[in-house]
Amino acid sequence: MTSLKLVEGFMPMQMLFELALCVALFALTSHLLSKSGKAMPRFWQGILFWVFIVSYLKWRVYPPIPFSVRAMYGFVSLIAVFMWVSSNEEDWKKFKQPIMNVLDANTGFHKALRTMFLIAIPIILWGFSYNSFLPNLDEPVELRTVHPAPPASTKVHGKTFVLQTSQNPFRVNPEGKYDQEYTNARIVEQSMGRLMKGDANPWDEKAEGYLKYVREGGEIFFQNCHFCHGDNLNGRGLHAFAFNPIPANFTDPGTIAQLQETFIFWRVSKGGIGLPNEGFPWASVMPPWEQHLTTDEIWKVVLFEYWHTGYYPRTWD
Repeated sequence: MTSLKLVEGFMPMQMLFELALCVALFALTSHLLSKSGKAMPRFWQGILFWVFIVSYLKWRVYPPIPFSVRAMYGFVSLIAVFMWVSSNEEDWKKFKQPIMNVLDANTGFHKALRTMFLIAIPIILWGFSYNSFLPNLDEPVELRTVHPAPPASTKVHGKTFVLQTSQNPFRVNPEGKYDQEYTNARIVEQSMGRLMKGDANPWDEKAEGYLKYVREGGEIFFQNCHFCHGDNLNGRGLHAFAFNPIPANFTDPGTIAQLQETFIFWRVSKGGIGLPNEGFPWASVMPPWEQHLTTDEIWKVVLFEYWHTGYYPRTWD
């Protein structure tokens, strides 16, 4: 069906014109058959026409449209077919008559047909359910960009953040002013394990400013994130190995140490569904945390992740 290419720039109108022409031809054919006394049962008319629409969307339209769009169009077409076959009482009786014949099973043929459906339908549903839960361990052949290019800006809770200019509002010094150097000087040391500097304990009751926000971010992390990313932020949480790929290992220098803080904010906010196409075919299972956390809570979690791993966020400079 793709041998006759859709004309670039006129694709939507050409597609609608072709579908309208097909509907007109289908209606004319149905009318002529009815006049000649060879009318096709209304039930099969509706089924075949809907199958034609679905087939047209799948094999005629090129480049192919996503399954989700085809499903939406197919559902709308199904509603249209239902409205057509139920437009009057006589047509509706004709449409449902084959279904009623099978349900009533007054003949041996219909009784056998009903028995076949009662056996086949549960088996088919079981097959679909089984395949949907069956794990697929085959790696995709396509390349995947682990850290896809971020958008220029992102909107979270109605506020737009320009990723190149936005800053974590909780990287502040004791005077409450944004101070990257002040926070960097209090990041956990990496030598001999992660040893905490004497004046950089966020769990100190007297900790204020940046360290206080680190503590609050840690509390949010251990309430929501450690189940997958792990107590040590190494991607080995309780649920980690139920996913492929497993959650990000923040202690790996190839993850957050390579990224800007605003990139992490964007990824945490939007989750797996916010990934651009280059981030697939492996889909991230991380939920869009903007649906569960406030903007401030997300920034604090990001702050804690950098503090705990001891890494410095990359800058745009």
